[in-house]
Amino acid sequence: MKGYLVLENGEVFEGERIGSIKDTICEVVFNTAMAGYIETFTDPSYAGQGIVMTYPLIGNYGVIVEDEESERIWAKAVFIHELAEYENNFRTNKNLDTFLKENNTPGLVGVNTRKLTKVLRDAGTLRGALVSNLEDLEEIIEQIKMFNIGDIVNVVTSKKIVTYGSTKPKQIALIDYGAKHNIINSLLRRGVGVTVYPADTPSEIILATRPDGIMLSNGPGDPKNCDFQIKTIQKLFKTNIPILGICLGHQLLALATGARTEKLKYGHRGANHPVKDLFTDKVYITSQNHGYYVVDTSIDPEIAEVSHMNLNDGTVEGIKYKNKNIFTVQFHPEACPGPEDTAYIFDEFINMVNGKEQ
Repeated sequence: MKGYLVLENGEVFEGERIGSIKDTICEVVFNTAMAGYIETFTDPSYAGQGIVMTYPLIGNYGVIVEDEESERIWAKAVFIHELAEYENNFRTNKNLDTFLKENNTPGLVGVNTRKLTKVLRDAGTLRGALVSNLEDLEEIIEQIKMFNIGDIVNVVTSKKIVTYGSTKPKQIALIDYGAKHNIINSLLRRGVGVTVYPADTPSEIILATRPDGIMLSNGPGDPKNCDFQIKTIQKLFKTNIPILGICLGHQLLALATGARTEKLKYGHRGANHPVKDLFTDKVYITSQNHGYYVVDTSIDPEIAEVSHMNLNDGTVEGIKYKNKNIFTVQFHPEACPGPEDTAYIFDEFINMVNGKEQ
């Protein structure tokens, strides 16, 4: 069955439909990772977005359920060039088409993803619609232009408080703005317990449990839409509890301390982004997935300093807060998918929790 991706600028890309046959409107972004499509599609940070996979062959190792980063696919649609005819992996549970159908997620295969990616790089991130016919193209474009992801954090966050590893001597409060499974796993592997709190949890409830550390997770959308979360972080910032923020958590803490965020032209999404640690002069290859960044000139030098920098475009990738056991990173040290070069970030956080000098 034929399908079409219609962009808000009027360009149309044709392909064959896979997964769910429903039509959908989304923000169209591209991901440059060569593997890790399972983790990518199930990352809550992609809520509201349609993902263009730049690597031409997708689905060759099928779907491995234990590699999922959440309980469902959060991407609104997927656009790929070629779907592998057969999956080949001893761990696979099902093929990609079945996985998309089970999650009611539409997809398009046979898309000229090279051309589509160039369009997004030149024009910036665009909204688009995946449809089965083009009978009323003008009406489709009007609907696309009305689409807004909005306050998506409260959609993806957990609905209740859950604790893992409650017998561990140190306990971390993880505020879930769209947390990936491997953030929790990365903490548990380091011998601490983790309590996951929904994004709308008041600071008083979190602090009442006397956590040894606080983690602000990744998540989707524009950080400026998160008024409640920013005010909560301002209260947490006033304590002496060690805090680590990742991705959206990094942006929210910056906003909570007076800095400014802006939207990137087409975002950083992939598993090969070079980042320099300005304190050690070491360069790491990182996994990234974000459409916004913290403006370096908006950071108050009395409050914080830039710790990491993106070597592709010079944007802020990490912030260290002065006179506080608080630091944040824009990239994903938990990877999945991607390199584990920056897993040391979790080690540094746990050292802070244990009261060790940095």
